[in-house]
Amino acid sequence: MQILYNAKIRTQNTKQPTATALAIEGGRIVAVGSDYELLAMSDRKAKKEDLGGRTIWPGLTDGHFHLEYYALGLQKVDVETETYAECLRRVSERTQKTPAGRWVLGHGWNQNLWPEGFGTAKDLDRAAPNHPVYLTAKSLHAGWANTAALRLAGITANTPNPEGGEIQRDAQGEPTGILLENAMDLLSRVIPTPTITDVIEAIRQAQPRLWQMGLTGGHDFDGPRCFAALAHLEAENALGLRILKGIRQSSLDAACDLRLRGGYGSEMLWFGAVKLFADGALGPQTAAMLAPYEGTEHSLGMALLTAEEIFKIGKQAAQSRLGLAIHAIGDNANRIVLDGYAKLRQWEKETGHPHLRHRIEHVQVLHPEDLGRLAELEIIASMQPLHATSDMEIADRYWGNRAALAYAFQSLLQSGARLSFGSDAPVESPNPFWGIHAAVTRRRMNGKPGPGGWRGEQRLNLQDALDAYTTGPAFAAGRENWLGQLSPGFAADLIVLPIDPTTMPPENLHTVQPDATMVNGNWVWSR
Repeated sequence: MQILYNAKIRTQNTKQPTATALAIEGGRIVAVGSDYELLAMSDRKAKKEDLGGRTIWPGLTDGHFHLEYYALGLQKVDVETETYAECLRRVSERTQKTPAGRWVLGHGWNQNLWPEGFGTAKDLDRAAPNHPVYLTAKSLHAGWANTAALRLAGITANTPNPEGGEIQRDAQGEPTGILLENAMDLLSRVIPTPTITDVIEAIRQAQPRLWQMGLTGGHDFDGPRCFAALAHLEAENALGLRILKGIRQSSLDAACDLRLRGGYGSEMLWFGAVKLFADGALGPQTAAMLAPYEGTEHSLGMALLTAEEIFKIGKQAAQSRLGLAIHAIGDNANRIVLDGYAKLRQWEKETGHPHLRHRIEHVQVLHPEDLGRLAELEIIASMQPLHATSDMEIADRYWGNRAALAYAFQSLLQSGARLSFGSDAPVESPNPFWGIHAAVTRRRMNGKPGPGGWRGEQRLNLQDALDAYTTGPAFAAGRENWLGQLSPGFAADLIVLPIDPTTMPPENLHTVQPDATMVNGNWVWSR
C-alpha cells in the first residue's frame, strides 16, 4: 500500500470534493480522507509519501487528439510562425540538414496570420530548390507543396479536383501549391509512409512530454497504424496513457466483421466511437455554413454528410455498440449532425438499442435555434478551448455576429450539455493547462484581447474547466465509474502540482507545470 499525505487533494467527487490523503494499492485508490485517518489505517509496510502541502488533481485527459500525428510531428519543421518570411526561413534551414532529394515535412502554418495569405509553390521552391516539401496547415485541412512535391504527386493543371477537395489554381489554371481537404490525399499518398516501428518509437518518445503536461489519457482519432503501435506498446507494458481509440469510418466494415464492440480492450487501450466528417474547417472557409461567409455572396463551405447518411452509418455502428464522433465546425454542419442524431435517438428508442454516447467534435459555431439540442439529444460537446483563442479574429471576420455562439462553452454548459475538452493536437498544443487558461479567460497567453476576453460571456469557471478535462472525457469514454476522479475504486491516475490553481490569478493558469505524474499507481514522470 502507498499513502500520499499532507496534500491539498481535489478529488472531483462531489460527495467528498477535498481531502488531504489517499491510499493506493494495485493501481487503484482504496481510501481517501485526512492524514490522521489514512496514516492510522496503514501498516509498517505501507510506503508513505509526504507531499509537503502540494496540490493533487486527478490526471487530465485530452478528449480529442491525434497521437500519431502529434508524435511524428515532433520530428517535423514547426512552421507555426507570425510571418511568412520566417516560415520560409525555417524550411530553408531544415534543408541544410537534409540530404538532397529527401522530403522536408512541416506543420502549423496559418495563412490568416500573414498579409501574403496562402503561400505558393514558387516561394517554397526558392527556400528548398533541391527537396520536395510538404507543409500541413495548423487546421490539418489544407496542405502546401512545392513544385517538386507536386511533380511527384502527378498534380498538374489537368488534374481534376477530387470529390470533397480542391486544388487551388492561379489565373492560368496552374496549381498554386495549396491543396484543400480531400485534395491533400493526392500528395500525402506519395510521401514515404512511416512504418509501425516509426510510430511506436515516436509515441514512446512523446509520452514523457504528455506526462510532463499533466496528461494521463487521451481520446485518439488517428488510423489503424496508430492502434497497432499502441497495442504493441501495451504488450510491452510500455503504454503509459489510457487511450480511447476512435475508429475511422473507412474501418467500420472491418470492425463489424471482426465483431468488435465499443469498450472492447483493456484498461489502457479500448475502442470508442466511429469518427466522421460533416464539413471542413474555418480557416480555408470549408466549414459548412447556413449563410455565406462574411464578405462573400455564395461561399457556404463544404457539407460532407447528410442527416440520412449519418443515420445509416450510426445504425451500422450501433450493431457493434459504437457511438459516433462527428467533426462539425459550421452552423450548417452542426445542424445536419444534430438532425442525424435525432433520427438515431428515435431509432434507438423504437428498437431498444442502447442509448449510445454520441459526440460532436469541435461544435465551433451553432445557430441559436440549435443551442439546446445537444442537451436535448444527450450529445457530448467535444471541444477544444485553444481553438477559440487561436481563431478569434478569423471567427469574427468570417462569421460576424454569428460568432456570438462560436466556441460557446458557457452557453452549452448552461443549456445542460456535457463538455469534454481536448486539444486536437497537433492542431493545438496538448498542454491541458493552456486549454484551461483559454476556457477560463478566453484570452491568449500574451493577454490578448484584454481582461474581458474574446466573447467573455462564454468563459467558464475553473471547476467547470477542470470537469471538462476529467469527468467529462471519462463519461464520453464510458469509463466514468473508474476514471476522472480520485475516489475509492478509481484508477490511481493523478498529478502533483506545486501550486493550487484555485489560488492564482486566472490569467496565470497557463504557467502551471506539474511536479509529478502517476498512472495506475506508478510515478511515470517527476521533475
